[in-house]
Amino acid sequence: MTGTRVVCAGDQFISGALLASRVSGAIDGVTTVRTDSRWPSEPFDDGDGVREAAGDPGELAALVAGADALVTHLAPVTAEVLEAGKGTLRVVGVTRGGPVNVDLAAATRAGVPVVHLPGRNLGAVAEYCVGTMICAMRGLPVAAAELAAGRWDGTGFRFDRVGLELRAATVGLVGLGAVGLRVAELLAAFGAHVLAHDPYAAPEEAARVGARLVTLDELLAGSDVVSLHARLTAETRRIIDAAALAAMRPGALLVNTARGELVDPAALDAALASGHLRGAVLDVFDPEPPAPGDPLPARPQVFATPHLAGASRQVAEESAARIATEVAAVLRGRRPAHCANPEALPTA
Repeated sequence: MTGTRVVCAGDQFISGALLASRVSGAIDGVTTVRTDSRWPSEPFDDGDGVREAAGDPGELAALVAGADALVTHLAPVTAEVLEAGKGTLRVVGVTRGGPVNVDLAAATRAGVPVVHLPGRNLGAVAEYCVGTMICAMRGLPVAAAELAAGRWDGTGFRFDRVGLELRAATVGLVGLGAVGLRVAELLAAFGAHVLAHDPYAAPEEAARVGARLVTLDELLAGSDVVSLHARLTAETRRIIDAAALAAMRPGALLVNTARGELVDPAALDAALASGHLRGAVLDVFDPEPPAPGDPLPARPQVFATPHLAGASRQVAEESAARIATEVAAVLRGRRPAHCANPEALPTA
């Protein structure tokens, strides 16, 4: 495909240089144009029909004019950008599970397929979940903070304060998609008993990873750890509310790496303040970043991180390689593995 021109719009996680190197390896004779936003040093933004985007649409539009493809992680692929590529742009590749930084309606109107990578960071997120479960159940974040403050708290060895090992724990997974399945696989290696609630889960997949499908009520009442892996929908918004938290075992742990909107934050704060829950691991919030004065990140029982569960070198490197393969497939007239608007794919 000599003469093919691909714009590689990266950032400080998946750089334009990394995208360009993988595109050059997947497409012979390609010419790449690179640009980078300053995310995550500067936050992403919403607007012009896109969400969680980083970069200047006007600058991107100037680069896309005359290009055959655009490959990006977070660049704002707005209607303006797609219009600039009119007549030449044949595919947009996004190294994310959900291409929310693309105006899909505008892309479909322009006849430009948008390929993406569902489950691209499932390994990183699953390892984060299991690692932080272990830390939080054993009280390690609080102990580390105490020691950093100059206090040696030997009472962490008291029987009434020590936590469970995973091999003795029942872990409930709310959502058994790609990430939930991988978490279940890792938990099985530790010997944990795994429950799962997901109305759309295939029973054979649950059985494969050793998870027993149950109702949400059964899961909440029967789990030492409840870990959230559900998509955000009208049905799942605030699925963990005051009633759900009250139904959890006293001393249980809540882990949320999915979406902040799945949890009622005021109800969670109350459950932690009362001592009903042992603690919480929160990598996502509503809103993000947390509002000034949000009490949850400051609570000693909360292991809070700024949406980092999916951050690893493997995610960056493998995502760049996979999206280059997907974009190359479309340019060669083949069907990609994952297209957000398949109606825009060529029919011939």
